Amino acid sequence: MEEINKTAKVQFFFRPFSADPKVQAVIFVAFLAMYLASLGGNALIAVTVQINHSLHTPMYFFLANLAALEILYTSSIAPLALANLLSMGRTPVSIAGCGAQMFFFVFLGGADCVLLAVMAYDRLIAIRYPLGYTLLMSWPLCVELMVGSLVLGFSLSLPLTVLIFRLPFCNNSEIYHFYCDMPAVMRLACADTRVQQTALHVISFIVLSIPLSMIFVSYVFIVATVLRIRSAEGRRRACSTCSSHLSVVLLQYGCTSFIYLSPRSSYSPATGRVASVVYTFITPILNPLIYSMRNKELKNALRRALSRI
Repeated sequence: MEEINKTAKVQFFFRPFSADPKVQAVIFVAFLAMYLASLGGNALIAVTVQINHSLHTPMYFFLANLAALEILYTSSIAPLALANLLSMGRTPVSIAGCGAQMFFFVFLGGADCVLLAVMAYDRLIAIRYPLGYTLLMSWPLCVELMVGSLVLGFSLSLPLTVLIFRLPFCNNSEIYHFYCDMPAVMRLACADTRVQQTALHVISFIVLSIPLSMIFVSYVFIVATVLRIRSAEGRRRACSTCSSHLSVVLLQYGCTSFIYLSPRSSYSPATGRVASVVYTFITPILNPLIYSMRNKELKNALRRALSRI
């Protein structure tokens, strides 16, 4: 009971990127600009898909939901990170606040990864069975796949967060990160973390490896189908709809796999913090840019929406 009371009173602090306030100010401006760009770009895609009836197809339904997830995902991290950049790491976060941030980060990040696998399946059906696409990808199925992504993210996030925050944290602790990431928080526990480390690797494997395997299998069938298309225009259209999704997959899975599937002995807090900037701030900016540049139909819809504004 005494150990639980001590843990409940613990406050975490995030280590600054630099001891120089001017450097911290520059990083703050960069993070703020990336956060606002991510919010603006993803919100624009979500709204554009919503108001354009020509985009009310399964492909754009999933894209709009991906944009909404990116907004929530980045917003679970950015405000606290920005506050700590301004305060030089003196803004405290409670155990409950840190746990809430970790839960939403894993929940939304996991749903994001599963949704990317769903989008690969959608592209496979569209290219392999174009005549039966609307029948195979019905709206009830699309909603079920979207809800399933959220449910899976939630069911994996909650037990992992509870398991980590059952660890005792005996003193005020400085997290070598800019948010409550799992490996960084577990390094501060004053107890054996082997069970939590194992759970993290198992859940990371489920969230990253299984959807990535599904994406790989989908693209094997997609490539086989594209090679059988006789017209050059048909192959070009098929490739254009897939290349943007594949670019996002490589960005999303590259850094997260590096952090969460690497053995604990090779984990570097400094490297982990830098890599995290990529998938928490940079990737959510690139997603709307990649889709808008690669997709002619979406590009035209965005151009019309901006001209109205």
